[in-house]
Amino acid sequence: MSSRRRGDRGTALVEFSWLAILLLVPLVWVVMSVFEVQRGAFAVSAAARAAGRAYALADSDALGEARARVAARQALADQGLRVAPLDLGVRCTPYPRACHAGTSVVTVRVETSVDLPWLPGSFGLGDPVFALDASHTVPIGRFQEVGDAASP
Repeated sequence: MSSRRRGDRGTALVEFSWLAILLLVPLVWVVMSVFEVQRGAFAVSAAARAAGRAYALADSDALGEARARVAARQALADQGLRVAPLDLGVRCTPYPRACHAGTSVVTVRVETSVDLPWLPGSFGLGDPVFALDASHTVPIGRFQEVGDAASP
């Protein structure tokens, strides 16, 4: 009678499978989160640039802010952030009250956030989001139309 000893034969495959699952799932989550944050960074940078240009091209401060908000929202939507929160602020120097006067310099700041994938808010930490912001500075005279001196 020969007794067959089972031993450790075949357990390496089981151990490898569990280790692969335990290590690959967090690694995939980190990579997906980095891609999501990078997409948001591109979006918020483009939104600040578009909002600054739209503000500078407007005829008045009120119209400029409305156009800047629309331009920023469109730039975010172009990167797939249609429902992302948007906080837009405009600061002018040296004329803080009238941005379209003289040779003002307008700084537009856009703030938003992106949701991190596959991480529910049920862990008690709130919604898993990553805050992003960007600013763009534009001199008002740069994008304004200048009339021809020779024309009447």
